[in-house]
Amino acid sequence: MAARPRFTSRATVLVLVLCSLVAILAYPTRQFISQRAEISAQRAKAEHARQQVEQLRREKARWQDPEYVKAQARARLHYAMPGETPYIAVDPAGQGAPASSAASPAPAGGTATGPVKAAKPWYSSIWDSVDAADTAALAPPSTRPLPPSPVGDPASHDH
Repeated sequence: MAARPRFTSRATVLVLVLCSLVAILAYPTRQFISQRAEISAQRAKAEHARQQVEQLRREKARWQDPEYVKAQARARLHYAMPGETPYIAVDPAGQGAPASSAASPAPAGGTATGPVKAAKPWYSSIWDSVDAADTAALAPPSTRPLPPSPVGDPASHDH
């Protein structure tokens, strides 16, 4: 009796057809899965945008309230109502922390940052910068710092 082949021609054709189907469907399946992931990411992005829009609408509604605007003007710009006398308390030592540093905990970074400056109103910072620019412009040329000369410039050497 002759030895029977392990695979018949029908089995070989069936295996070739199945391999062809897998090869043909692999790329569209991969595209389908990646598109589903992209759709999911876009939906998450759209939901985040909707939440931002809703938060901005709530903030806009708050700014429509005159009492909220007054509170923000007082807190941010140091405004006062007519007849009121505004005061800004400043620590004479120039430190925001208590005098006893042993009683206060260390900063989160673990290093000392030095004295904390008192918060100045925004208009004071602007005026200080204008004043500093004015005094620098009015300084005589002999007291102004000279720009560094380029290296190898023959004019900068005395012969």
